[in-house]
Amino acid sequence: MSTATLPRSQRDIEYPDSDGQPLSDNTVQFRWIQTLQGGLDAMFREDHLVFVAGDLLWYPVEGNNTLRNAPDVMVVFGRPKGDRGSYRQWEEDGIAPQVVFEIVSPGNRAGQLVAKFQFYDRYGVEEFTIYDPETAALTVWIRRGDTLREVEEPDGWISPRLGVRFDLSGGELQVLRPDGVPLVSYIELAEESERQRQRAERERQRAERLAAQLRALGIDPEQS
Repeated sequence: MSTATLPRSQRDIEYPDSDGQPLSDNTVQFRWIQTLQGGLDAMFREDHLVFVAGDLLWYPVEGNNTLRNAPDVMVVFGRPKGDRGSYRQWEEDGIAPQVVFEIVSPGNRAGQLVAKFQFYDRYGVEEFTIYDPETAALTVWIRRGDTLREVEEPDGWISPRLGVRFDLSGGELQVLRPDGVPLVSYIELAEESERQRQRAERERQRAERLAAQLRALGIDPEQS
């Protein structure tokens, strides 16, 4: 049913962009959300039809503003990048997020995670991953037919949709891109950028010293 043919009472329904809940309960959970959302968004940066979001409310059914969930991270293939206040599925060609991540925190109760699983199972998520940073426990479900089924061995599992591999060999989760490079936090990215800057600076200084030595020998380095 299109918006134009909806009863007026349904067309006038508001879909809030916030559910009043905090983005995260602690710094560890927040860091993981940032790492996954930022890393996956960067990985798909050249594909304009992959939308990656963190803690964005997803409304699957038009006309019902109480039926909603906010995955810690979600990936939607087939929808353009861009800012959104919420993900209203009927405005997104009816496409549900295919991949969803939840990061466990002290505020997550078992009942909440069960409710999230039931929501994602019902509304078409293809891959659902839960990670607990405190215990390094990783649980992955993948859709088989009409139902999400648990992956028996998530360590080393490769996501069919994302192409990333989950690695627990180091005692905590690493999410490895198809090229083997891990998704890293902003701090780790900044540290690597600084190391590259320092290497470039050392190379520049080395080149300047060599040029000075050549000039001292009467050789013009610009002509060599």
